[in-house]
Amino acid sequence: MVTYLDSTYQEALSLTKEARDYLANRASNRHPWLKPEDRLQICCESMRLTTRLTQVVAWLLMQRAVLNGEVSLDEARKPDNRISGQGVCEPSDKLPDGADPRMVDLMGRSHQLYMRVARLDSQLDRADRAKKKAP
Repeated sequence: MVTYLDSTYQEALSLTKEARDYLANRASNRHPWLKPEDRLQICCESMRLTTRLTQVVAWLLMQRAVLNGEVSLDEARKPDNRISGQGVCEPSDKLPDGADPRMVDLMGRSHQLYMRVARLDSQLDRADRAKKKAP
């Protein structure tokens, strides 16, 4: 599990850096030819991207703290330390026409990573239920 979390953490950091570079570069070119509503949607999707990645990295850091003995598993199971933002992190139906292929790729990969970590987070619930059932 430690190796899996470490590789997932490295993947999350790499994707976060890639998204940061993309968004910083794109900031100088706001697609002035797009309709205002399309520009707004692209901005919203950019925020969705950063929210997903922030949630993932925060959750992974908490799990690393548990593995290092810095935080108890009970503390990690508290709602404030779980992955959240499901409503925000769900993909939108469609990106606007002005979304370039790199943005589409970042959105897809960030969503896949978010869903993978959400499944890991749900295992904390299973472990907690199993613990309560044990005599």
